[in-house]
Amino acid sequence: MEFALTQNQGVAVFALDGAVLGGPEATALKAELQRLIDGGGKKAVVDLSRVKLMNSSGLGLLIGSYTSLRSAGGELCLAGPNENIRSLLTIAKLNNVFRIFPSVDEALAAFA
Repeated sequence: MEFALTQNQGVAVFALDGAVLGGPEATALKAELQRLIDGGGKKAVVDLSRVKLMNSSGLGLLIGSYTSLRSAGGELCLAGPNENIRSLLTIAKLNNVFRIFPSVDEALAAFA
């Protein structure tokens, strides 16, 4: 997995690419999220549109990120999951936890 962080309308957008399976990239993502929180950031979108595969460690990464931001008084939502990722989120009942949007633009509009 690779990721890029951008800011859009005061919202941090984490664009993930590849397979979300944990590992050193997940640690780097967690550290970046913590820097966001430490800097007072309260809103984040995880763009899943380029994620092809996710395992339980990837789900754990999303849950941990959600919990960290929520504990800091913020919100994290998901954008653009393909049908396989959406099914995984549904099976894990995470579709009841996360707000999930078809695109980053729609997620950003929800924060406005």
